[in-house]
Amino acid sequence: MYLPDEIRKIIENKPYTVDGIGQSGSKVLIFDDVVLKIQPASANVDNEAQLMQWLKDKISAPECLCHIKENDTDYLLMTKIKGKMACDDEYMSNPEKLIDILANAMKTLWDVDISECPAYMTLDTKLKMAEYNVKNNLVDTENTQPGTFGKDGFESPDHLLKWLMENRPEEDMVLSHGDFCLPNILMNNDAFSGFIDIGRMGIADRWNDIAICWRSLKDNYIGKYSTKRYDNFDPDYLFEALGIEKDEEKLRYYILMDELF
Repeated sequence: MYLPDEIRKIIENKPYTVDGIGQSGSKVLIFDDVVLKIQPASANVDNEAQLMQWLKDKISAPECLCHIKENDTDYLLMTKIKGKMACDDEYMSNPEKLIDILANAMKTLWDVDISECPAYMTLDTKLKMAEYNVKNNLVDTENTQPGTFGKDGFESPDHLLKWLMENRPEEDMVLSHGDFCLPNILMNNDAFSGFIDIGRMGIADRWNDIAICWRSLKDNYIGKYSTKRYDNFDPDYLFEALGIEKDEEKLRYYILMDELF
């Protein structure tokens, strides 16, 4: 496997495993103390590297050790956060404890002062990104929530994009992870230990993370990504743990928004 010299010198001959859980299209090599993400060059990787520097001493996230672009490929070497993914059976088997930890993790984002945050993921930004994806046929209509497209859903990504533009909700700005699904939240010793895969992080409506987290909880508990299904689970406990009322309209809006990414 080709690697830039600067990165090869750091990781050469070290044993590693390949992460097969994520759906981002990246190749992720996991070492004892570092993680290397390799993927086609994109603004998301630039955003991730920049935010790693800004987040230092604010919240727990990887630290960027080296970021190199070569031949339209991004190589991002970062420190490794200790812990297991929130979708690990250890946590899935105790849903109330899991959701309490997730809620606390989300609140750590909300507590960050965003006045100097270098990244914006507001609806103005996200809708432009979604429009680009639609115009360039980058939307995977097969890998969506049931009913998003087809007979009882939207006719096409264009139709969904038009609906999103015409039904924008009022935004309540916080620091948003951007992809607050269970594999991106790490836990250790029954506590939140860090965020990973932060390329879509930035200033955004807090309901973006709430919606993605709620959907991820539902999908993981019904066994969408594994052969194991967990019973007696209520994803709406998330709202109780966060101390907020459920907002059906915002949940639907941000889950549909994510279908275009």
